[in-house]
Amino acid sequence: MRSLELLAPARNLECGLAAVDHGADAVYIGADRFGARVAAGNSVEDIARLCNYAHQFDVRVYVTVNTILYDDELEFTRQLLPALRQAGVDAILVQDMSLLSADLGGIALHASTQTDNRTPKKVRWLRSLGFRRVVLARELTLQEIRAIHEAVPDVELEVFVHGALCVSYSGLCYASQHCFRRSANRGECAQFCRMPFDLLDADGRVLEHNRHLLSLKDLCQLDRLEELAAAGATSFKIEGRLKDVGYVKNVTAAYNQQLDQLVRRHPNLYRRASRGHCHYSFTPNLQKTFNRGFTHYFLDGRRPDIASFDTPKAMGEYVGTVKEIHRMSFTVAGTASFANGDGLCFLRLAEQHGPSKGSDSQLEGFRVNRVEGNRLFPQHMPESLRPGLRLYRNQDQQMERLLSRPSAERKMALRLALRPLPDQGFVLTVIDECGRQRDFTFLEKHQPAQTPQRDNIVRQLSRLGNTPYVCTTVDLPEDFPFFIPGSRLAEWRRYVVGQLLASPAPAASPTAVVREYSPAPVYPQPHLYNISNEVARNFYHVPRLTAYEVNPAPGALLMQCRHCLRYSLGCCVKHGGHIPEWHEPLYLRLGDGKRFRLEFDCRQCQMNVYAQDS
Repeated sequence: MRSLELLAPARNLECGLAAVDHGADAVYIGADRFGARVAAGNSVEDIARLCNYAHQFDVRVYVTVNTILYDDELEFTRQLLPALRQAGVDAILVQDMSLLSADLGGIALHASTQTDNRTPKKVRWLRSLGFRRVVLARELTLQEIRAIHEAVPDVELEVFVHGALCVSYSGLCYASQHCFRRSANRGECAQFCRMPFDLLDADGRVLEHNRHLLSLKDLCQLDRLEELAAAGATSFKIEGRLKDVGYVKNVTAAYNQQLDQLVRRHPNLYRRASRGHCHYSFTPNLQKTFNRGFTHYFLDGRRPDIASFDTPKAMGEYVGTVKEIHRMSFTVAGTASFANGDGLCFLRLAEQHGPSKGSDSQLEGFRVNRVEGNRLFPQHMPESLRPGLRLYRNQDQQMERLLSRPSAERKMALRLALRPLPDQGFVLTVIDECGRQRDFTFLEKHQPAQTPQRDNIVRQLSRLGNTPYVCTTVDLPEDFPFFIPGSRLAEWRRYVVGQLLASPAPAASPTAVVREYSPAPVYPQPHLYNISNEVARNFYHVPRLTAYEVNPAPGALLMQCRHCLRYSLGCCVKHGGHIPEWHEPLYLRLGDGKRFRLEFDCRQCQMNVYAQDS
């Protein structure tokens, strides 16, 4: 039977605790440095508090140490690892191979998606280095995931199932560093792919004007978990270490319910990786938290409509169309209900510039000040609002109120059984929801009962109150003839709960690092190895540091993308498109005039973005 893990993000301790309460089997969180999200760092003390809480439910805690490192940072990192081990961390996510030489103690190694994991050969190489788990590239198809699992079945495969998508293969994006000196491999991505571009051909013609040509929709595989599990995925990862606690609650709850249903359908194939069942005070709804529209991305191969050219912002759920407009209000045609404070938005057509094709749309938003049925009174009436425009709600006031309060309770089911010993004393047996049994013996004189005691004993032992447990049954022999004082039963109950809470989840045994390495992967340009310190340089046996952050090469390959503009614009002959009228090469141009040359590698079915240095 295979364990399935729902892996939720934690920006901070609050988000981590919420992820556990709302059904996560594991949580990933950043330490105060080197976590690929500079704005989401946490102290070791907070990580320890999260571990203590999470381990009650056998929920694991993984810490991201997945940036590339400079030489003067290695000592701090090596000092951080023992502190994380002491805090109870179960695994660390790694990109920089210099950490393989560090003393990891009992912490398992997970290969971050930043190590560019998209082939069986790469995963096999990582396994030879001692990685127990590999986080796969987001771009992989179901068939590619299955092929990796079949080739390397003893490596756990972690797949992204929800959240924002990077347009470049992770770890191989240098556009932010090139343009803004903010390295994505150092946790400082400036969101280059969310910016508006002009698309130009070799003759300088503007094919698309001021559009977000690299901005992808958000990933959502809620309805594909069963296929991913069958393909070999072990862990289902929600992206979002910069998201707020409401996002974590809602998305974690939605996927938790879906995974529970999957396990119920296949009880002989799968089980959850942690313990506890969640009860919610709200109905999870992915449309009601931040999203740019949803896509399955490349799970079924190349498909249209994976990008959001009009806006990189969250549009939210569709709520109807504008019906009639009055001076200070308007009515909505649709079935949605609204609340004071809701945030609504719509796409308005902007002025066209030049010979570009397609719409040049811009997202405009406003807040609802007052609601009277389907008549809405905005705080400021948008001038460009017109009858027939589609409205979206990107801020749901009612949902936010629900999620701002305690919104879930997670409990582990226990079955209790009490039986007398032959001469004196009693044995209280506890069986948890995984079938694990523990016996607790209490020395107590047998006192004959004057009246039936069953109801009182059951009531006293079932009072688990604010503990993480709930008692489902208390079994007693039919002829139980003894009296036990209520105070003594309460004392036994508290002792048992204390013992259960003091028993941590069994730690994952790290895979021993193999020193006979398989051949390292081969990249077309040296900077793609991301070698930024001497230890990593020696590991790869290269003569110098190659990271783009250290040695920015002129005209370098800045991005490798499976997303392809030739395909998105209907001009990929390989996939049934028409022959384009433009002359290549094509260029992306930012508003400040910076240009980037596009290369269409049809053999790899890949679009490459190069720096166009002046």
